[in-house]
Amino acid sequence: MKSNKRIIPKSQIKLQNILQRLLKEPILYTEFFELLEKASDTIYENPELEFELLISNGLPLDFDDKYVFLRTTKTLINEQVFCIVDIETNGGSAKKGYQIIELGAVKYKNGEIIDKFDSLVYAKEIPPYVQEVTKITPNMLENAPRLEKVLQDFKIFLGDDVFVAHDIKFDYTFISDSFEKYNLGKLLNRKLCTIDLTKRTIQSEKYGLSSLKEVLNINVDNHHRAYYDALTTAIVFQKSLENIDKNKIKIVEELINFSKSDNIINNQQKKD
Repeated sequence: MKSNKRIIPKSQIKLQNILQRLLKEPILYTEFFELLEKASDTIYENPELEFELLISNGLPLDFDDKYVFLRTTKTLINEQVFCIVDIETNGGSAKKGYQIIELGAVKYKNGEIIDKFDSLVYAKEIPPYVQEVTKITPNMLENAPRLEKVLQDFKIFLGDDVFVAHDIKFDYTFISDSFEKYNLGKLLNRKLCTIDLTKRTIQSEKYGLSSLKEVLNINVDNHHRAYYDALTTAIVFQKSLENIDKNKIKIVEELINFSKSDNIINNQQKKD
């Protein structure tokens, strides 16, 4: 016997679908909130609360009288604040119980460092190989602030700036997973990887940070310490910006798209 019960299909709309559309065009204010209400992976049923959550998690949403839009689709590169981040950890994944032991960042805007963040983080254990690479010892962390406090402070520091790192997947994922562990939301900031960007702007055989320091004659000591690697990355980022075609790449999202494009220098040379 067939049931007469009506089956209501689950919404196929997800937050990622809304973001992809925002990257192409602004969305009418009323329609945006209707989409949030229909999305299947929101935290809140109330779309206004969900909107506030997205903003608090670093998504650069803005709105005018009629439309909601991503500011990075309209902001010029020289008007954008980029938060350039590096972390040292005692293992490969926050989800596997490892943690950040040092977090460093600099804020970069239009050729200048305008702010910095630099903190060791208390940890009970540091594997010998990590101590050897970073020169961070357990004694150095005895009086350091706890991870939750450092993450809270960093979340405020980061705001909704564009998150930049040399190997974005590691730093962004590790920090986002750490945020979620302490109920601080998750990262939704727009992001850019300087490994990807330098492959399209700087000629080098290798694109690790130490190799680029040598190629670009960057004189920053203390490699594998978070703040100093963030500072080095900022210089690398600046060098990359100097090499882009400013007639074609003016807006922040254009820069992000370019960093993911097929215009890899070494690949182009092989074709030539």
